[in-house]
Amino acid sequence: MSILVWVILGLISGFIASKIVNKRGEGILLDMMLGIVGALFGGWIFAAVGHSGVTGVNLYSIFVSVIGAVVVLLVYHALSRGGRRPVL
Repeated sequence: MSILVWVILGLISGFIASKIVNKRGEGILLDMMLGIVGALFGGWIFAAVGHSGVTGVNLYSIFVSVIGAVVVLLVYHALSRGGRRPVL
């Protein structure tokens, strides 16, 4: 996939995952970066268990990347807060 598709998918999934995890965004750049990392991580996890990963900008790929971005955001919040309290 092209870098533009990864940026668009990262922005969408980062925004949705931020709303799921903490009800507010982290800022457009951090949402996008965490979303791209989440899309890569989600695609890797889904491929590891035998499903297809991120295939483009479609509902399945958004679902996969949002799952990955939620995991990445939970880890990010746990590390940035020093593990003081659970995020959810």
